Amino acid sequence: MSSSTTVRTARRRTLRVAAAALTAAAALTLTACSGSDAGGTKSAGHAGTGAVAASGAGATAGAQGSDAKAEAKSSADAGAKAGVAVKQSGGPHAGTAKASSPVRTERLVDGSKAEIYDLGSQHYRAKIISRGSVVATLETTDQEVDAGLDANDMFVVLTMGGEVHSWMGGGHRGPGTFKLAGGWTAKVTKVGELRYRAQIIGHEGSVDATLETKQHDVGLDANGVYIVLSAGGVISAHG
Repeated sequence: MSSSTTVRTARRRTLRVAAAALTAAAALTLTACSGSDAGGTKSAGHAGTGAVAASGAGATAGAQGSDAKAEAKSSADAGAKAGVAVKQSGGPHAGTAKASSPVRTERLVDGSKAEIYDLGSQHYRAKIISRGSVVATLETTDQEVDAGLDANDMFVVLTMGGEVHSWMGGGHRGPGTFKLAGGWTAKVTKVGELRYRAQIIGHEGSVDATLETKQHDVGLDANGVYIVLSAGGVISAHG
């Protein structure tokens, strides 16, 4: 993997990395095993209300004579069609055929697997499955950020391109300053309860990216070096 010294998503600017939701953390019983790198939760549209409005109009018109009834029936038909259209579109994060089925499944380093779903516009979700159960979910956002997870010392990054990378161990517990893979340095500080900030510093000494947890783990693809910062202040990288 590349270990370039400039993060592709930052030119001396700070990336505020959004939280990746960790579901069913208490049930996380992933078992470590050997392996190599392998590789988030909005859903569903809202049914349209046009049909309801149209039926109300039909009821009112029904009291005004047969011509009004016919007009109301036409309005109701149009409203029903509009309702179907809204249900199909469902807003920017609607559940579509593409989102309801994984685009691929990848084996993670501990033997569990990740189902990757394409939600559109660099928006991906990865369900981590162990022993037939979904034990965690990562999701990128439409704000150009990756997602990360610390799953019992297995670290996982889901990138904006839908790539999943996992590795075991190598964590450093902050606060503190730590050398990371690829020549990066991380300065980890505690900023609140389950809130840590990590400044990712390149060879030139500049802060090229910033990770910040908000009671959730976060991740970053730093030009082929994958970094996870957990809500407990543990940072790990793999390149």
